[in-house]
Amino acid sequence: MYKLCFFVPDSHVDEVKNAVFAAGGGRIGDYDHCAWQVLGLGQFRPLDGSQPFIGEAGQVEQVEEWKVELVVADALIRPVVEALKQSHPYETPAYEVWRLEDF
Repeated sequence: MYKLCFFVPDSHVDEVKNAVFAAGGGRIGDYDHCAWQVLGLGQFRPLDGSQPFIGEAGQVEQVEEWKVELVVADALIRPVVEALKQSHPYETPAYEVWRLEDF
């Protein structure tokens, strides 16, 4: 099993979560749509040649973003990450994938 964590602006948090859930993420036993999220402050600076959803090239931008965490079965991690990328508004979404052990 994997843990997927991603960062998304408020305007798209439900859309991205729903895409990830539809691809099979967030299932624990007899439950689905399982996730944990917290609001925080993200920061980035778009470089020349970028096409940012928020901000302008060369300018540091700070934006409130949701950090969303959920689990994903081994066989579904690639399609779930692809669903995240396809539904996310950012040109390059920030996300983490962690391998989990079961004891």
